[in-house]
Amino acid sequence: MVPLSHYLILGAILFALSVVGIFLNRKNLVVLLMAIELMLLAVNMNFVAFAHFLGDLGGQVFVFFILTVAAAESAIGLAILVVVFRNRRSINVEDLDSLKG
Repeated sequence: MVPLSHYLILGAILFALSVVGIFLNRKNLVVLLMAIELMLLAVNMNFVAFAHFLGDLGGQVFVFFILTVAAAESAIGLAILVVVFRNRRSINVEDLDSLKG
């Protein structure tokens, strides 16, 4: 049986990798979206680990809600990315600061 600390350490490593990915790469929008998704998956893994070790299904149910929001976020984010690429011919984040409504 794998102890809870191993799951929490793995979740912390994944979360730290996603934070590093966000701070080191501020130019490519696709990599930023992937880092945010990795962050959400690290949190979900911690919820599932706690739910399993506490014998409660509340954490696993909460994970389904988070996955639903993450799927909607990635679909909307990719749609915005396609529109920005069509208009600007670039997906660099630095080019987005000149957007006007």
